[in-house]
Amino acid sequence: MWDPLRRKEVADTPEERVRQWFIGVLSGSGFPMGLMGSEVPLSYGGKSLRADIVVYDRAGEPLAIVECKRQEVEITADVARQALLYHGALPVRFIFLTNGNNTYIYRRAAAGFEALDRFPTYEEML
Repeated sequence: MWDPLRRKEVADTPEERVRQWFIGVLSGSGFPMGLMGSEVPLSYGGKSLRADIVVYDRAGEPLAIVECKRQEVEITADVARQALLYHGALPVRFIFLTNGNNTYIYRRAAAGFEALDRFPTYEEML
């Protein structure tokens, strides 16, 4: 399976299919491919982590983290905690959680993160 962000063939796994699908969703919604990365290495509290997808603003600063799960994995509070751990390593304004069936989007607010009721455009996120 081809990953256009890493520009290489990657293993065709259930989670990878969701990741590649969501890269397509983002790209098809106007998110610039050149301002996204997949399997982005992070470090937090001495732990090595990898964010499924990171979206950057035009200055190259992290704007959003996307946590992908395979389709049969329910999006739960544990999945949200995992994304927040990544946010601790790479502070962003938006977090996307998806399993290909359900996608949840959160925007950083004064008291943490608030759920959005629609998919924002790249321009709205800037």
